[in-house]
Amino acid sequence: MQALSYIPAMAEYTSDAMTTGRPASKPRTDLGKRISEARLAAGLTQQEVADKVNVTQRVVAYWEREAVSLRADQIDALASALNVTADALLGRNKRTSRGTGPVGKARRMFEEVSKLPRDRQQHVLRVVEDLIKANRPEPRTS
Repeated sequence: MQALSYIPAMAEYTSDAMTTGRPASKPRTDLGKRISEARLAAGLTQQEVADKVNVTQRVVAYWEREAVSLRADQIDALASALNVTADALLGRNKRTSRGTGPVGKARRMFEEVSKLPRDRQQHVLRVVEDLIKANRPEPRTS
């Protein structure tokens, strides 16, 4: 029997393709992409996520590949395990840009002011300006 003079390290047998599992036969769903991206960002394997969510690894793989309808408790558990929000998993984390200016009650009040005649608007603005100046914090001195 001939002795082996060289035994390659295991790293030589692995590649990026092997570490991500078997090639997919179809593209991931949008939800599946978000689950997979969050899992990879958290540095977790499908098995580790499965353990945290109390399902099997095959279920996690299925969620990442197939069009699924997850229950609210599953979404919550998955979001918690991946350290993301449920909104992020559902693709609702895109911030909608809001207009500039006041919001809520302040906006409603200024909308009412804008309906007043011009001279009354000026009066309200002077009062508001004075209130802001009176309540502005003093600049700190070193």
